[in-house]
Amino acid sequence: MSYLPTRWNALAVVLALATMVGCQGVSTGKSNVQSTQNPLPGTLNAAPGSVTFGNVQVLTTQSQSNTLSNTGGTSLTITKADVSGTGFSIADLTLPLTLSPGVSKVISVVFAPQSPGSASGTLVLTNSDSSTLSVPLSGTAVAAGNLTANPTSSSFGSVQIGTQQSQTETLKNTGGESLTISQATVSGAGYSYSGLTLPLTLASNQSTTFGVVFAPTAAGASSGKLSITTSGSSTSLDIALSGTGVTPATLTATPASLTFSNVTVGQNQSQTETVKNTGGVSATISQATVAGTGFSVSGISTPLTLAPGQSASFSVTFTPQSAGNFTGSVAIASNASNPTLSVTLSGSAITQSQGTLSVSPVSAGSVVVGTSGTQTGTLTATGASVSVTSVSLSGTNPSEFSISGLSFPVTVTTSQPVPFTVTFTPGATGTASASASFASTASNSPSAAALAGTGTAAPVHTVSLSWTASTTSGVTSYNVYRAVFGTSCGSYSSVGSTPSSTTAYSDSVVADGTTYCYATTAVDPSGESAYSNISKAVIPAP
Repeated sequence: MSYLPTRWNALAVVLALATMVGCQGVSTGKSNVQSTQNPLPGTLNAAPGSVTFGNVQVLTTQSQSNTLSNTGGTSLTITKADVSGTGFSIADLTLPLTLSPGVSKVISVVFAPQSPGSASGTLVLTNSDSSTLSVPLSGTAVAAGNLTANPTSSSFGSVQIGTQQSQTETLKNTGGESLTISQATVSGAGYSYSGLTLPLTLASNQSTTFGVVFAPTAAGASSGKLSITTSGSSTSLDIALSGTGVTPATLTATPASLTFSNVTVGQNQSQTETVKNTGGVSATISQATVAGTGFSVSGISTPLTLAPGQSASFSVTFTPQSAGNFTGSVAIASNASNPTLSVTLSGSAITQSQGTLSVSPVSAGSVVVGTSGTQTGTLTATGASVSVTSVSLSGTNPSEFSISGLSFPVTVTTSQPVPFTVTFTPGATGTASASASFASTASNSPSAAALAGTGTAAPVHTVSLSWTASTTSGVTSYNVYRAVFGTSCGSYSSVGSTPSSTTAYSDSVVADGTTYCYATTAVDPSGESAYSNISKAVIPAP
């Protein structure tokens, strides 16, 4: 093929938008942007912060409880748990483990020494964000003796402050000669023992049983140990103790009182009440009773158990049958530390308003099908204030309209009209209409107004191309190429061709909001020329 002469490179491509209908639509609504405060990230804590086993007999196993808690504001996920140190391991932990804010998980740290001596190690917990928490571990393995303990450790779990929990401990002489227990020492806040009188001599295979007690005086995890010393021995048998003191169940009400103002006789008004357990143990609500003329409750079913930190919401409704001021209460009975929680109620009732309500008609104008347009309507009261309780849509095209911006019931005074927003989302081209009917205390309730709008078709775009004919003889046709423009023209593909007598082409297969690059080539019997100069066409967004 012979190449085109130099003037081919100057071939001009003239681009024009042959047909372009502009985007149409009316939108006067204002978007509301709410700012939110980022919560604190999830924070993993362990209680206690280190685990000490004291003296543990060789070839026995002792475990202690450790509580993992998320004290941050977002969830965290423990993905890995590594334990170092001879004889140490963990149990009761399945990974990955996700902890929501305020949630905890109790795991077991185990020490099973195989030979005498001091041992130390570390439990390293890794979160999904690669942060780690290290819990030091330590213990001393003592040579096997004749005195054994069953169990080798005691975990009391959660115990309410001001109460106590007891567990049974058994000491046995497994040797062939008698031994004398000379001393028993308890360490750790809240721990004690009972029923063990010392000194105590145990013959071979003889055992004794006594009680270990946990009586917490403060909230939080507590660890300790019971050390048993035998005469003639320089080491002690240590029994690990662990437990958590928790506050008693306490119920709170939010809000502490409810006020219903200017409710029209025969109408009703509802408000939400929330009860929360702020204590450390579960509470069971056995009954919720209401007192006072015109007041009632709904949405709560008893008995209802609330775990620590859990809450439940229900509705309190005021339905006056006569004008005046009324008082009442809601009594919440439970097994919490405050067994009767009272919510004060008050309400005022007024006679039927004689005002009238006017609703302005709303036209949303022309809106492209598949998009939405908004306009504002107005509620106006004359004669007296009006309480508007609901709105409904009917008519030819009610599904294409919606009303927002009102929180029912809403009071419309004679001096302050209330605006509302009409959103029109046409599903097809053409005129659409509906009727908005507002129920209220007005004498002309329900009050209606017409809603209207026109759906229009989305615009269709066409790119018209023209170029100067090649001066090279033998040209039989022209090819048209197109590429999508990003930061530069992308890969070209053929979109059509014309005979040599035609130096124009229309491309109607284009997308809104896209920029295209175009080039042409000339074809003769020996082949195809290089691309002409490049031109761009910008297709507007709807």
